[in-house]
This record gives sequence, structure tokens and C-alpha cells, in this order.
Amino acid sequence: MARVRNRIAGIISVFGELLITAGVVLGLFVVYSLWWTNVLADRAADKDGAQVRDRWADGPGQLDTKDGIGFLHVPAMNNGEVLVKQGTDSGILNNGVAGFYTDPIKSALPQDKQGNFTLAAHRDGHGAKFHNIHKLKNGDSIVFESKDTWYVYKVYKTLPETTKYNVDVLQPVPKESGKTKPGRFITLTTCTPMYTSDYRYIVWGELERTEKVDRDRTPPAELR
Repeated sequence: MARVRNRIAGIISVFGELLITAGVVLGLFVVYSLWWTNVLADRAADKDGAQVRDRWADGPGQLDTKDGIGFLHVPAMNNGEVLVKQGTDSGILNNGVAGFYTDPIKSALPQDKQGNFTLAAHRDGHGAKFHNIHKLKNGDSIVFESKDTWYVYKVYKTLPETTKYNVDVLQPVPKESGKTKPGRFITLTTCTPMYTSDYRYIVWGELERTEKVDRDRTPPAELR
């Protein structure tokens, strides 16, 4: 009987140690996913952003859209400036940037006379540039900075949850937001709820005005 009890105690002890080990491994994975990937992504984004600004300083000449077309500033999200590149696959977004859609619906660009400038970014991990998207409310500012122009948008509608397959939110005229006529819109998309990718969170804005960039790159009032 004593031998049986010792064997059971040994099994329980081994099982407990396995649980502790699994917990440690899981904890390390969470740290990696939610912290270390942010560190790596921010480093990559800072490097790429600095290269874009250096090329702007060199004078006239268009950047390739893959290098980065400008910077997104959203005060309500308190996430600093976010480099915007072409594409929304993980290889792009994992580097701590926002990407504009090329598929399934091609995004307009801010300088286009009409259309919907549609962007995606991670909500958790890999820079988590849209982590605080839920803090955006109607009337909040979204500012896009290009080499020579500030584009100031105002939020007018949010959609806290929709299926990941809902591409209508990216349409040139986002009718799901209540718009029925062409204009100059911006759409921010990211995963929701936090720490999942089951659904999408959507924010729509409409262009309010543009300002030319001066020599000192003085930001518009919304960013001061």
C-alpha cells in the first residue's frame, strides 16, 4: 500500500512540474507576443520612418509606395506617428506600420480627388498601432502627413464589430457608414475583440481640409 501511495505521489509531483513548466512557457509566449514583438516592430518602423523623412529632405521626387507614403497621426489613440506603407499582409503590418489596402478593394490615396483611403494595422503585438482605436469618437481628428500636405479628417462614424469578410466598409463610398455620395474618406480597420482576430473594428472619417507643409513642418492645430 505504501508503495502504491508513493507511486501516486510521484506521478502527481511529475504532473505538477509539467503544469508549472507549461505555465512558464505560456507566460514567455505571451511576453513575446504582446511585448517583445512590439519592441522589434517599433525599431523597424522607426528605422523605415527615418529613411522616408531623409528622402523627403533630399528635395523633389516621388517615393515608391512600398517605402512609405507618409505618416498617420491620431491624437485620441496616443500612438505617436505611424508610418503608412502599401499592403495589408502580415509581412507589412508586423513591422509596426499601417498599410493601405490593395486587395480586395484598392484604396484611394489622400491626394485623390475622390475615394476612400483605407488602412489596417495591428491592435495587439507587432507595434499595436491601432490598439486604442476604441477611444476614437465622432469629431475626433485623424491627420495624414505627406511630403507636402497635411490632410485633416474628422471621425463621423464607428462600427465596433463586423465580420472579417465585410469588404463593403472599404468601398469608395462607404454606404455602411451612412454616406451615399462620393467624397474624400478615410477608413481605419483592425481586429476585435482585443487579443483576437475574430471580427473587425471600423472607424470612418471624412476630409475636412488640407494644409500645405511649410519649411518647418509646423503641424496643424489638431496636433499641437
